[in-house]
Amino acid sequence: MRTLTVTLCLAAAALVAQADSLNCRLVGSWPFGPAGAVAADSGRDLAFMGSGSGVYVLDVSDPARPQKMSAAIHAQGIVTSLCVQTDRLYVAAEEVGLEVWDVTEPASPYFLGRLYTPGGAHGVAVADSYAYVADYREGLRVIDVSDPADPWERGYCDTPGGAHGVAVAGSYAYVADGDSGLRVMDVSDPADPQERGYCDTPGGAHGVAVAGNYAYVADGSAGGLRVIDVSDPMDPQERGCCDTPGGAHGVAVADSYAYVADGGAGGLRVIDVSDPMDPQERGYCDTPGGAHGVAVAGNYAYVADGGAGGLRVIDVSDPADPRERGYCDTPDRAHDVAVAGNYAYVAAWSAGLWVIDVSDPADPQELGYYNTPGTAWGVAVAGSYAYMADAGAGGLRVIDVSDPADPQELGYCDTPGGAFGLAVAGNHAYVADGGAGGLRVIDVSDPVDPQERGYCDTPDFALDVAVAGSYAYVADRRAGLRVIDVSDPADPQERGYCDTPGSACDVAVAGSYAYVADAGDGLRVIDVSDPAYPQERGYCVTPDLAYGVAVAGSYAYVADRRAGLLVIDVSDPADPQQRGYYNTLGNAQSVAVVGSYAYVAAEEVGLQIVEFLGSGIEEPSAPTGSWQVPTATVVRGTLVWSASTPTLRKVGDIERRSGAKLLDASGRVAMSLQPGRNDVRHLAPGVYFCRPTAGSASSRTADGGMRSAVTRVIVTR
Repeated sequence: MRTLTVTLCLAAAALVAQADSLNCRLVGSWPFGPAGAVAADSGRDLAFMGSGSGVYVLDVSDPARPQKMSAAIHAQGIVTSLCVQTDRLYVAAEEVGLEVWDVTEPASPYFLGRLYTPGGAHGVAVADSYAYVADYREGLRVIDVSDPADPWERGYCDTPGGAHGVAVAGSYAYVADGDSGLRVMDVSDPADPQERGYCDTPGGAHGVAVAGNYAYVADGSAGGLRVIDVSDPMDPQERGCCDTPGGAHGVAVADSYAYVADGGAGGLRVIDVSDPMDPQERGYCDTPGGAHGVAVAGNYAYVADGGAGGLRVIDVSDPADPRERGYCDTPDRAHDVAVAGNYAYVAAWSAGLWVIDVSDPADPQELGYYNTPGTAWGVAVAGSYAYMADAGAGGLRVIDVSDPADPQELGYCDTPGGAFGLAVAGNHAYVADGGAGGLRVIDVSDPVDPQERGYCDTPDFALDVAVAGSYAYVADRRAGLRVIDVSDPADPQERGYCDTPGSACDVAVAGSYAYVADAGDGLRVIDVSDPAYPQERGYCVTPDLAYGVAVAGSYAYVADRRAGLLVIDVSDPADPQQRGYYNTLGNAQSVAVVGSYAYVAAEEVGLQIVEFLGSGIEEPSAPTGSWQVPTATVVRGTLVWSASTPTLRKVGDIERRSGAKLLDASGRVAMSLQPGRNDVRHLAPGVYFCRPTAGSASSRTADGGMRSAVTRVIVTR
């Protein structure tokens, strides 16, 4: 039996490794975002498309109309690469490593196993009983997947660059290693892979495919396609190249052609490699997004087309004239969210509005979407209508959502700036219209024909707006909070303002206070009881960039970019205090709150639903200063705990060595920990939290006070 021993150090610096506080838990997610990876199963007419941290399973038997069969694969990291082998799907999930899913029944896939990798999984290839993971900062990892429920690492080999992609042929693995070009690894002994040779490339090697004696490298914007002779693994040599107009990111090879996913302006490029010394482009097909990955099966190329592109199905039977036959949309980055009744409405950047059924918060279901002409930046909902702030060319869009599965635009109103945020009250929509537009007041009593009634310029850049009573409160970036009287919609007038030290990005109003998400200067609490003289009463510094804010009861919920969701007690406006936090996988951009649930628009990974359980358990503040992406300690069998400085604490007349408590997700003590090895085999697999007992070095602040240093532990078998 294999055991994994992990040393857990609870020094003060280890606080940056926390992923969430005990009183916040992830309930469910709709984790879909930009398309980033694709794999094809030609035998079953299936395509698997990585979208954010989810994977769509698609029936492509009719290439003109790909159909989603399942959205049940939710990885714990952003999906960067996919490999399908018979009834197994292997997922490179960047933040966590390798995941294995059973796809025997494509409509009902289920999770089998996971192995955390240390560097950031960017690519995966599978041969026989081994998965080969391009693990970015940590080179090539060789993982035994003979038991898919219990994958384990057999060996690894560091690489000098950033391992992005990997292909396997025979006894060799070929790693696309970023600025370090192509690395050739001998994996005949999986426990001891060794580099045998390398070939520098002029760009940044991102993708690689191997056929016969040649490796084909997608070499970024500077390199295009490079053709490298690997017949001598100790001395690989470039034989030819073909420039591409975009940024070559992915490559697949079939017969005498290489198919390059050429991000940016490149789309899909079809390159004849029958003469390796002189590869020539034969044809191309533009795609609407940024082509990121490609798989080929039969006469079709399947392109993961980031942004609003989704999956593009391209007929390559005539290499000189590849043509798109069908597509399947995916969302782009989740930028804003509104919740009404059983539905969440997500503004998904270049992919418009997406409607999600959240009647069961643990299992959100995608219902429908409507693509808007601009960039979906903000969303508000009133009655049967969703109102979109559609930055760029879109202005205000009014969308009928009475049928959530089939939202339809009814009307729109152009605005002179870039519509970024909005609020709806009564018959009017209030649009924060960027630098050129200020605040626009639009009559939406006729949703088919919304009309502007008035406007008020603001001094900087109107990013968001909240409305309460006769006043609109505008987050005006470097000009702070502006208070505008909208009692006469035809003639709105500024009554007062309050400068904020940062960049006012979002605003919420409750009672006599406005709460401003002020980017690098955290949350600002402003007394607006006198609209002519709004005054700051208090503030709370946040670890990263406060981009979004919502208020419910005595708490403000802050979307703090890389630091995720923060819950701040504002019962004393002069002294707001953080009470909980949850690190979302993607960048937390916006938040809406209903009851105890916070709905977070987390950019790359869609919608995450977090429950705040209250402030009954004392929590440390989220780390400030140089913020790092949180990770969890994973243990199997044995947990080794070592306090940074083991100390003695006095209990009555007895001195005892410091220890810790291991708590389950509900906050109950699962076991006591002592410095050294602790047997955790009797514990059920799941998430636990390690808290040092009072008196240990890691539970003291620098000034000798006490804090609760909680670190998350994942117990597996």
